[in-house]
Amino acid sequence: MRKFMLLSVCMLFAFATIAQQTPVTKANYALAARFSPKKLGKMIFSTSVDPHWLKNSDKFWYMYETTEGKKWYIVDPVKGEKKVLFDNADLAAKITRVVKDPFDAQNLGLDSMRFVRDENWIQFEVKSTQDEVKKDSATTGRRGAAGAAAASSPAKKVFYFEYNLTTGELIELPDFKKPKRKPNWANISPDGNVIVFGKNYNVYWMDKVNYEKALKNENDSTIEEYALTKDGIDGYGYYNDGNLSGSGMTDDEKEKEAKKRKPVFALWSPDSKYFTMRRVDNRKVKNLWVINSVASPRPTLETYKYWMPGEKEAPVDHLYLFDVANKTSKELNVSAFKDQTLGTWAAPAKVNTRDDDWRPSVWLGTKDKFYMTRTGRDQKRIDVCVVDVATGTVKALVEERFNSFIEVNQIALVNGGKEFIHWSERDGWAHFYLYDENGKLKNQITTGAFHCEDILGVDEAKRVLYFSANGKEAGEDPYYLHAYRINFDGTGMKLLNAGDFDHAMRMNDGNSFFIDNYSRVNTVPKSVLYNAEGKKVLDLETADLSSLFAAGYKFPEIFKAKADDGITDIYGTIYKPFDFDSTKKYPLIEYVYPGPQTEAVNKAFSRGFDRTDRLAQMGFIVITLGNRGGHPARSKWYHNFGYGNLRDYGLADKKAVAEQLADRYKYIDINRVGIHGHSGGGFMSTAAMLVYPDFFKVAVSSAGNHDNSVYNRWWSEQHHGVKEVISDKGDTSFLYSIEKNPDIAKNLKGKLMLSHGDIDNNVHPANTIRMANALIRANKRFDLVVLPGQRHGYGDMTEYFFWRQADYFAEHLLGDKTGRTETDIEEMNKEVEQNGRAGGGRRN
Repeated sequence: MRKFMLLSVCMLFAFATIAQQTPVTKANYALAARFSPKKLGKMIFSTSVDPHWLKNSDKFWYMYETTEGKKWYIVDPVKGEKKVLFDNADLAAKITRVVKDPFDAQNLGLDSMRFVRDENWIQFEVKSTQDEVKKDSATTGRRGAAGAAAASSPAKKVFYFEYNLTTGELIELPDFKKPKRKPNWANISPDGNVIVFGKNYNVYWMDKVNYEKALKNENDSTIEEYALTKDGIDGYGYYNDGNLSGSGMTDDEKEKEAKKRKPVFALWSPDSKYFTMRRVDNRKVKNLWVINSVASPRPTLETYKYWMPGEKEAPVDHLYLFDVANKTSKELNVSAFKDQTLGTWAAPAKVNTRDDDWRPSVWLGTKDKFYMTRTGRDQKRIDVCVVDVATGTVKALVEERFNSFIEVNQIALVNGGKEFIHWSERDGWAHFYLYDENGKLKNQITTGAFHCEDILGVDEAKRVLYFSANGKEAGEDPYYLHAYRINFDGTGMKLLNAGDFDHAMRMNDGNSFFIDNYSRVNTVPKSVLYNAEGKKVLDLETADLSSLFAAGYKFPEIFKAKADDGITDIYGTIYKPFDFDSTKKYPLIEYVYPGPQTEAVNKAFSRGFDRTDRLAQMGFIVITLGNRGGHPARSKWYHNFGYGNLRDYGLADKKAVAEQLADRYKYIDINRVGIHGHSGGGFMSTAAMLVYPDFFKVAVSSAGNHDNSVYNRWWSEQHHGVKEVISDKGDTSFLYSIEKNPDIAKNLKGKLMLSHGDIDNNVHPANTIRMANALIRANKRFDLVVLPGQRHGYGDMTEYFFWRQADYFAEHLLGDKTGRTETDIEEMNKEVEQNGRAGGGRRN
């Protein structure tokens, strides 16, 4: 009897063990559809405080939206007070009386709000439902009679108001003339008297009077404009003439646009007497093309210059200095390296000017000098230089040299450039260094095994640097950013915002207060106000995620594991179905992006649900994790791990961590592993299928740079490496060789879906077509989805692609073919309004 009972217990235990490992085989389309982007837009509102600092005090205002609608607040940091700017219900009633459209406290739409006169008045506009006809002389001048007819068509009337925050008085501004929005071609001098722009490949200028005419009618025949240069030509102009990758201009459009005004990237001296600009000779750079097959009425061709890695036909950078008074220019002698890249720095704009009608583009420096960088093609040499305006001489202040690629951040000037603070990874970690104006190192400011990120502020009088850094606090995820202060001499370093979260900080111009928006992937975002000493002044906001939780949302989990070397710590996130059942065994999907400029691992709460949270709802465990060679915000060793091995460097870590998690969590089915990613992640996910074909079973790879010999040289040459060779004759050439996904197409065993937008002018469709060609030549079955008329981000076909991806994983990882047998994507059809327009969105 006891043996029988013991046997029964053993059988029950065995059955329980089997039950705990029941594989998930049915996709949950309904749960994934519940968290579509349109639905999330109605469940997630403000998640951070975006301050508008005032000019005459340390006060700031902000708008914050919850399920109760929008509210506007004013904060006085000195007094430690936060108040609503106005009573929403009272203001809504007053606006309703004037506009004759109903508004209430929860539905109050105020646009273009800003403080005017003093800190007691605000100005804003409200759009009504009332039609009005506006005569637009600019349109008439551009398009003749047809333009006049179009200009006379009705538009919704906009009401302009000013409101007194003290008395509650609302004043309509019936004759208010809203300042014309600065056209994108206008680069205005700091004193507002000279406007420069590009035209016919050259630099032109006009004065303030003629600019006012152009604001009313750009084609006013009385406008006087003058050429500053005359040698600009196609491919060697003074601005982006539509020939570069990303311009998005067809051949026909470039021809039509040639004589129109164009923006120029010019940086002004603070006194408006000079400006500098870079001119790039692209004439020898080879062309690339995409064809928009769905353009109307016929397909269009887009031709653009595209520099591929290893090609000798490189762009040549030139730097010019313009004398405004004499209307002359001269090229500066900045030559140092073959195929070098030049960069000039703009002075940081004051944060209290964000609501101004325009902010001039001023160079980093003084009226007598400005700062720039020059970088060798191999990215192993960067010079930080100063340019003397009077003589035009260029002097290298800091020479960075390394055996792999170097990165550089903008310097911070101290006391008008008598000193400057420089960011460098020269000791294997990113730190700040103090130099004198001649480039002599005075001292290293920060030191230690942690990564300094950005300068938040510089207090010259107190000689204090405020900065963000990560990896400093023991026991935390090393990616979490914090704010710190430190004296210029390296003493007195202090953490200003403790807390085991990822922090995003924004400091005021006076370096006296900062906003801290913080969260983790598994916490509700919060916003706090601190002073410069790290003392909390006010708790500002906690994000309202009540609707999200009501829909069934659950936070993901964070984890730490070991890289394939068994030593390096890897950090990641686990996303589970919100109806997770621990007695079941789920397929695993890795969402990947290889870096090296970033890692696709969210550290703070994010709205980006599609590739992680939402995909998990189909019935998967989705994980994201770092890999050696990925993120730049760790040690230089970690970041450089993939140098010279850009195809395979991160794959071993992806496999090793997945195996560790499967050992740790029995609900993970390590025999059903999928992988997907976009762009670099598309490249990496396909590589994983080919390098580890017995481990990764299914991949969805979108817009991948599968053949890095036809991708842009910035990503490939910088992060993989290019060898500079100098011949016996002194000639310099560059050798480039990289392993590509098509080279190992024969290794494919699992299911692979490739996808690309057919007019992707970033990662050219040739990358995916070459991958497809290699797979066909290797007699492999695979799937290919081409998205017509889409560029790199997939635009308005993003939702369609999500469901095609979901279908693919459902069929090949879960064994559920439901989605593949139905023609219509019902989850998308259900979100289309009855009138046929796409649904979603909230009234502003």
